[in-house]
Amino acid sequence: MKITITGSLGNISKPLAEILLRQGHTLTIVSANQDRKKDIEALGAKAAIGDLFDSEFYASAFEGADAVYAMTPPNLGGVNVVANTIKAGTAIVEGVKAAGVKRVVMLSSIGADKPSGNGPIAGLHQVEKLYAQLPEVQTRFLRAGFFYLNFFNNIPLIKNAGIIGNNFPGDVKMAMVHTDDIAQIAAEELLLHSTGVRYVISDLQTASAVATALGTAIQKPSLPWIPFTDEQLVGGMTQAGMPVEIAEMYAEMGRGMADGSIAEDFFASGSEVIGKIKLDAFAKQFAEKYNG
Repeated sequence: MKITITGSLGNISKPLAEILLRQGHTLTIVSANQDRKKDIEALGAKAAIGDLFDSEFYASAFEGADAVYAMTPPNLGGVNVVANTIKAGTAIVEGVKAAGVKRVVMLSSIGADKPSGNGPIAGLHQVEKLYAQLPEVQTRFLRAGFFYLNFFNNIPLIKNAGIIGNNFPGDVKMAMVHTDDIAQIAAEELLLHSTGVRYVISDLQTASAVATALGTAIQKPSLPWIPFTDEQLVGGMTQAGMPVEIAEMYAEMGRGMADGSIAEDFFASGSEVIGKIKLDAFAKQFAEKYNG
């Protein structure tokens, strides 16, 4: 098959590309970074370098593709994040339509069933609706859980304060995912004709269990999960250099995790935990990063 994937050589797109190339597919990888061209070609794929807001660029990159893996670029610009997400998603959708692509696997997120109250995920809700308006395209929405890799952002806090936390309590059950599991499921879905939503979750654990697992891996088994106030969370993120708008959106997402609204549809759907990489396995990767 001829497949185009977006997301450059990111944490999902690169392992996805490696899987597809091993299977013998012809691959084009979309990136906004000219410096990625050599690395993409070294993998054995064709590089399509261009403007991520340009629908004509996407149409060219998608031309002749049997299937497209569509990842809407996150946090574009640091301000007007939801609007920029929708703008970038619209460009991809228009490119899909113009190129006559018949199969799309879109990376979405748990909580994307909600139009608001979910922070940056609100943009993906709107992008899902755009694909739903293309009845001639078989679209599969992969609603991924909370990325394990996001816990790497807590390393300075653990080292400096001996705690980990967020603006929700330790008894909140977190639906988490490893990016390698997403890549594996995306590779499977690109070859199928399924449509609708599929949740991609690797493990379900409480936030306190996360603290224990990560703490144990770094020889800090009593590492506590601390529920921060919104003000503490936003203040900490902005002091670390995060734009205020994005920090406030993550605080909103945390509130959605605390009240259960973000994970509500996942649990109501009866979806299974299909990822293979469990929290304890990720904790070993976390320890390598922490000690590195």
